[in-house]
Formats: sequence, structure tokens, C-alpha cells
Amino acid sequence: MAGKKGMKHYPEDLKERVRLEYESGESMHALSRKYGISRYSVESWCGTRPEVNLRQAAPLKRGRPGGEMTTEDYERKIKRLEMENELLRDFLGLTERK
Repeated sequence: MAGKKGMKHYPEDLKERVRLEYESGESMHALSRKYGISRYSVESWCGTRPEVNLRQAAPLKRGRPGGEMTTEDYERKIKRLEMENELLRDFLGLTERK
């Protein structure tokens, strides 16, 4: 994998082994040193990072938004865009050099 950019992927059996050792009382620091992985990875695999719990509780949607937009959705979007345009015009009017 020489020259390949991005995050390193670990096999699932290693992750499971680390989880089991953590649950049996091994410290995260010791596991990190033993397997040569970051403590952040160990925390993520064991579910002790707050972000992991949030991601599991309310996962983010991936990909493009699907489904049809209703007329109400379009009206809200138009209203928001008109408000943005008005704010931008006011801002440009205030910052314009004379």
C-alpha cells in the first residue's frame, strides 16, 4: 500500500479482539501500544468517544437528498432565498465605497 493516501483500514477481527480486551479490563493506552494503533481508534472501536454515541443515536443521511419536494418545500426555499438576497443587498449597500 505504498503511496496510498487516506485512513488506514483495520480488519474486523482486530477490532473485535481490542474490544474484548478492553471489556476484560485492559487500558486503552496499553491496547494502543500493544497493537500499534492510535488511542483515538481504540476509543472509537470501544464506543467510548462521545461522537460515536451521537453517530449511532442519530446517523447522518448519506448521498444526495432523495424524494420529491412538495409545493410547501419549494415555497419555503424561495422565501429563504429571497431573504438571503435582501440581506446581501443590504450588506453590499452598507459596505459599498463611495
